Amino acid sequence: MQRIVILGSTGSIGVQALEVIAANPGRFEVVAISAGSGNLTLLHDQAEKFQVKAVGTTADSFDCSAKVFTGVHASTEIAAMECDVVLNGITGSIGLGPTLAALDAGNLVALANKESLVAGGDLVMNKGRGRIIPVDSEHSAIYQAMLAGKKDEVSQLILTASGGAFRDREDLEGVTVAEALNHPTWSMGPVVTINSATLVNKGLEIIEAHYLFDIPYSQIDAVIHPQSVIHSMVEYVDGSTIAQLSPPNMKGPIAYALSHPHRTIGATKPVDWSQSHSWDFRPIDQSRFPSISLARTAGESGALATATFNAANEVAVDAFVNVEIAFTQIVPVIERTLAASGAHGEPRDLADVLAIEQTARTLAAESVAALKRERS
Repeated sequence: MQRIVILGSTGSIGVQALEVIAANPGRFEVVAISAGSGNLTLLHDQAEKFQVKAVGTTADSFDCSAKVFTGVHASTEIAAMECDVVLNGITGSIGLGPTLAALDAGNLVALANKESLVAGGDLVMNKGRGRIIPVDSEHSAIYQAMLAGKKDEVSQLILTASGGAFRDREDLEGVTVAEALNHPTWSMGPVVTINSATLVNKGLEIIEAHYLFDIPYSQIDAVIHPQSVIHSMVEYVDGSTIAQLSPPNMKGPIAYALSHPHRTIGATKPVDWSQSHSWDFRPIDQSRFPSISLARTAGESGALATATFNAANEVAVDAFVNVEIAFTQIVPVIERTLAASGAHGEPRDLADVLAIEQTARTLAAESVAALKRERS
């Protein structure tokens, strides 16, 4: 029986992970869960249903039958508990500390928190090489496809992108928050959905793939695949391309990470081969979606630059959601912040990451304020 700790249990990944676990009695044991203070009723219900030993929350207080950890470091404490797998489903760079804590404790990490790698880079991989199983559907697909050959036989990694809410929209001026949150394929949280609309999400995933698989940026590409059935591909030096595919559903990669190296029967429905299918691919228009090339530029400068990229994006997305800047100004805020910060190299420790993120947030807020003045 796999003993599981779930960080971010009330979010989309956490909820689906608990559904996978509930559907497979006797295979998993939920040792502990953690979440923010946004849905304490659900957190309480989860704790009682799965009879967990410990619960962590950012709330000041929480009442349940399990041992309770409260405050900003609750998830970090929960991540260090003895278990077989820590599923990190936290959104944002606040997930980095818990990832490092889980690895320091010797736990295997099922990683859905891409910011851990975007902000932590080699800091995470130096601790976690061989002990991180990706949960993002794209990286789970690459992980599985790379089992078909040796790393030195890989020619290229190809991440697929749904294209987000505006893949077929030429004019991105005047985009509303409601439009940006209307994803055509996936049901995700607001930040990830808007990141998908700007394709910042794909830029972050390219950075993540670089660190996860130790592949140069020059050998990592992304293409638009609207149907989101082929989750990513690995091209080998002999011209073969290995793809992983399944209907768009996160339960497949979640179950694969939780039960690795085994597979969970019926984790997700397979492709129905009794029906006809048409799957499309097209290159990304870099002029309409400059976030991809900007992410590559940051990536070549190291994790301090990619941490800056991510923190600036979080500020810009928040400003867009609060109707302070236009949709088309999200990426310019990131670009201005990167230029002003001059960040480069890899962090030495968590303190380095926190410091560069704080600088980035300050610079990004100044950029947002300048853009607001220009609009008024």
